[in-house]
Amino acid sequence: MLLGLWLVQGQKGIRTVMVVGSSILLAMSIALTIQFLLDRASGIDAEMLYTASFTWFEPLHIQYAVGVDGISVAMLLLSGVIVFTGTFVSWDMCKEYFLWFTLLSMGVFGFFISIDMFMMFMFYEIALIPMYLLIGVWGTGHKEYSAMKLTLMLMGASAFLMMGIFGIFYGAGGQTMNILDIANHTGGAQIIDFSKQCIWFPFTFLGFGVLGALFPFHTWSPDGHASAPTAVSMLHAGVLMKLGGYGCFRIAIFLLPEAANELSWIFLILAGTGVVYGALSACVQTDLKYLNAYSSVSHCGMVLFAILMLTTTASTGAVLQMLSHGLMTALFFAVIGMIYHRTHTRDIRELNGLMRIVPFLSVAFAIAGLANLGLPGLSGFVAEMTIFVGSFQNADTFHRVLTILACTSIVVAAVYILRMIGKILYGENQNEAHARIHDAHWEERLAVIVLIACIAGIGLFPTWISQLIQESVAPVIEHVKNAGHIISQSNPFM
Repeated sequence: MLLGLWLVQGQKGIRTVMVVGSSILLAMSIALTIQFLLDRASGIDAEMLYTASFTWFEPLHIQYAVGVDGISVAMLLLSGVIVFTGTFVSWDMCKEYFLWFTLLSMGVFGFFISIDMFMMFMFYEIALIPMYLLIGVWGTGHKEYSAMKLTLMLMGASAFLMMGIFGIFYGAGGQTMNILDIANHTGGAQIIDFSKQCIWFPFTFLGFGVLGALFPFHTWSPDGHASAPTAVSMLHAGVLMKLGGYGCFRIAIFLLPEAANELSWIFLILAGTGVVYGALSACVQTDLKYLNAYSSVSHCGMVLFAILMLTTTASTGAVLQMLSHGLMTALFFAVIGMIYHRTHTRDIRELNGLMRIVPFLSVAFAIAGLANLGLPGLSGFVAEMTIFVGSFQNADTFHRVLTILACTSIVVAAVYILRMIGKILYGENQNEAHARIHDAHWEERLAVIVLIACIAGIGLFPTWISQLIQESVAPVIEHVKNAGHIISQSNPFM
């Protein structure tokens, strides 16, 4: 896609390259998912399938190592859908915009297939760097401030992450950066000492957690969302923020299991606070993008919250939440962008009675909102119920009280979503200038229909995707639980 965009001229050529490229990407993601399911059904039970590796930098034992399990397959499928729909939402953008958009997408896909820590970090940075230009050049509002704030906060988190990665590398003997080798103590990897785990776990979890909107380091996200172009907001909330939760689970939890058992309560309090705080903050927003951004803080906080519960069901729910939130937030930002393009405002107080004027966009807006508040039959319900059921499996008072508090975010979400839908779609004080706006074009309808189909598909038929994820989550959680059992045996005061 990058080469094709570089060579073509004219808007028609740019659109052709992006549509063909994103369609191939989506088709390959679907084909990978089907093949993965068939291979699992045939009895292939390796941790990672379709693995390949070769040495890239021998002195630090860095490899280009790739492979996928059920979690990464689900994330690749989500990424394919968001890039495909984002292409149609950005129908009128220029070549330079699509070049950076494609580079951002490349970083995301590379991150999800990497099983070498340094390669994951490299693709992580490739995904972050284009955000500055995409927001700073093609954004709206206080775009320079938002772009710089996002870049500085995420680069600061990257510094913590790099320290954590090298701490894990040297703590495991300095022989391999392969995640599977370190977890299974093969390829020259040693067991990381518990005291070292307790040092590097906060660095690693915080490094990824900032990207996952961990409270109180989430403030870059609402500003970034509000200023970003529509498709960038879709990719930002739909996929990029998922790198945070995925990295926390794949590296911090999996490779530092003893520290995860010992220190998870600290980050659990922060994540739980973020879940409730994000929902309450959304209630007082008057800008549609800010409202959806704070809602994203709440929902992404729920991902980290579920991961830290350290149960198979909750962690399965975390990945389902990543999928659900990615789809419904992409839909929400897409529709908000379409409404803004027509009305030139995102102020909830200035939008009324849109159901009579743009019925297609209004119905899509309502579906996005209902998925956001967890309506049964849509993806949000499946993800959140799995998280709360899995979290409540922890029998101690601390975890159960936090779970109950996190559940209050559902009630708060219902308040701001239903109030917003009632005001914008059915309000009486209609702006006369909005009476002449037109409904969605064909390319916008295509993007919206694809996203709605995915949201409803997960909500109505969740079993296959849940099993796909759970088969990969269960060995990781078992690995963590075994490490926790070893700690409790060695310390009689625990």
